[in-house]
Amino acid sequence: MSAVSKGGVRGALIGLLALGVVFSAVGVWGAIGRPPPEPPEAEPLFDPLAQALASGGRVANREAPIPSMCYTKTEGVSNPCWTCHTGGVGANVMGDEGLQAEYAFSDVGLTNQWTNLFTDRSAAMADISDAEVLEYIRQDNYTPLRAALTGRTGGYKGWVPDLDLARGFDEDGFARDGSGWRAVRYKPFLGTFWPTNGSTDDVFIRLPEAFRRDSEGRPSREVYRLNLSILEAAMTVDPGLTDVSGARRRVEPVDERAGGVDLDGDGALEAAVEQVRGLPAHYVGGAAQVAVRRYFYPLGTEFLHTVRYVDPDAPALLSTRMKEVRYSRKDEEHEDDRVTGFYAEEREKKLQGRLPVFPGNPELGLINDFGWRLQGFIEDARGRLRVQTMEEHAFCMGCHTNLGVTVDQTFAFPRKVPGREGWRPQDLRGIPDVPQAGHAKPEVLTYFERVKGGDEFRANQELLSRFFKGGAVDEATVRRAAKGGDKDLAWLVTPSRERALELSRAYLALVREQGFAKGRDTLLAPPENVLPQVENGSTGLEDAGLIFEDGRLHLAWE
Repeated sequence: MSAVSKGGVRGALIGLLALGVVFSAVGVWGAIGRPPPEPPEAEPLFDPLAQALASGGRVANREAPIPSMCYTKTEGVSNPCWTCHTGGVGANVMGDEGLQAEYAFSDVGLTNQWTNLFTDRSAAMADISDAEVLEYIRQDNYTPLRAALTGRTGGYKGWVPDLDLARGFDEDGFARDGSGWRAVRYKPFLGTFWPTNGSTDDVFIRLPEAFRRDSEGRPSREVYRLNLSILEAAMTVDPGLTDVSGARRRVEPVDERAGGVDLDGDGALEAAVEQVRGLPAHYVGGAAQVAVRRYFYPLGTEFLHTVRYVDPDAPALLSTRMKEVRYSRKDEEHEDDRVTGFYAEEREKKLQGRLPVFPGNPELGLINDFGWRLQGFIEDARGRLRVQTMEEHAFCMGCHTNLGVTVDQTFAFPRKVPGREGWRPQDLRGIPDVPQAGHAKPEVLTYFERVKGGDEFRANQELLSRFFKGGAVDEATVRRAAKGGDKDLAWLVTPSRERALELSRAYLALVREQGFAKGRDTLLAPPENVLPQVENGSTGLEDAGLIFEDGRLHLAWE
C-alpha cells in the first residue's frame, strides 16, 4: 500500500466521475413480424465512492463529532459519562471530567441531531424474518469492496482494504496473506461496544515495514514480534506509575537475540522471554533508530477495525457481513509539548464555543490535530460497503480526537489481552472481567453500579432483568465473570438469540433508510433516557456525589 502524503490528505475532493453503460440491441424479426423482447438492462458497475461524491462536502450537523451518548438523561443518578470523560491519564492531559458535572454544548450542540434515536422502526422490523436476517448477516460484503475499489474507473486514492480475511490467520495471529496485519484480542470498551448492545467488532494492527525487518533489511518474523511486544508494553503501562522502570508486562515468548535487546532486564539475551520490565529506549531491527515513547504509537502505525452484526450461531459472535470498516493511520508525529498544546487548544475552543473542523475528504479520510488519518466505509441501502460521506466521517472524529480517556487517540490496543492469548482474532470467551487500573472492583460491575444499567441510555432491558434484581445490581452474579469465577466476559455481555436477531433487524431497517447522518445507534425502540434538547448547566451528578475521575482504558490483568 502506498503512503498518502500529508498534502494529499488535505487536498480537495476529486471530481465526480460519471459511469455509464452503453447497450446495443441486435436482433432479428420473428416469424410474426415483431422484434424480440428487450434484454434486461445490465446493472451499472458499483462505485463505492459515488454516494460520498454526490453528497459533496456538506456537513449539516456541525457537531457530528458529539456522540449520541452525550445526550443521555443522567437525572442525578446515572453516570455513563465517566467512561470517556476523566482526569488526565498519562500523556493525555485533556482532563475533561468536568463534562460529567455540566452540560457544556455549543449553541449548535444544544439540539440533539441524532433524531434516529426517536424513530420507531417496529413496523419495518416486523417485515424482516429471522431467516432473512441470518441470510443477510452471513453474506460477505468485504471482499466485493476490495474488488470495487481496486477496479474503480478513474482510480481510487484512498486506502484499499488489503487484508485478505478469507485466507485467515496463523496460530500466532498473523495474516496468512503476508500483508503484515496481526489480529488483536482485547477487552471491548464499555457499553455500546458490547455484543448485547448490537454490534461485534475486531481490530488488527500493522507496524511500518522497518519494524518487520532485521538490522540487515531482511524480513524477520522474530523482529516483528519483538517490536510488537515492545509496543504492547509501552501502551499498557499502568498510568499510576511515575517511574516506568517499575512497569511489568507479560508478552508472548520472544527471542531477545533477534533484536539484541534485554527485555526482561536479567542481563542475558534469551530465546523465549515472556516479560518486559521497564521499557527499552528504542525499537529493534530496521526500526532501531525509532525511540520508544510511552503511550505513543510510532509514525506509520495502522489499525483496521471492523464493526459487525451479532451472529448468534457464530462461536465468537462475529457476522461475516460488516456494518462498517474503519481504518486509521498515524501520518504525523508530534513531540510531547506539542501534544500538550493540542489539548490546551481544544479546551480553549470549547470555552469559545467554536465548532470542530477537520481537513480531508471522503476519498482520503479526515485527519485530526494529533496526526491520525481516519477513513470509514459503511453499508449502502443494498448492504454493499461504500465510502462514508464527509458528514459520516465527521461522526468518527469526536471519539478519536479529544477524549480524556484515550491513549494516543485509540481505545482497543491498550486493552489487549496480555501475552500470546492476545494475538489472535477477537473472541470474548475466556476473557475475565478484570478491573480498570487503580480500581478494586471488576470493570463491568463498576459500570453497572455507576450507570444503573447495561448501556448509556439504560435501555437494555435484557441486562436489567439479568443483573439488576429489584432495581439494584446483583453483585454476586456479576462477579461470576471476574477472575476466579466460573463465567467469563462472553457470558456477561452476550445477548440472547432473540435479542441478537432483533438488534440485527433494527439496524437492517436503518441501513435501508440510509439515514446515518441522523445516527447509527442500534436500539429496539426509542429510548426514554435521552434529551432531544439540552440546557447547559448542571447534570445533577456533582450534587449527588457521582463524579468519577478514575476512568481508564488500562486494565489490571495481573
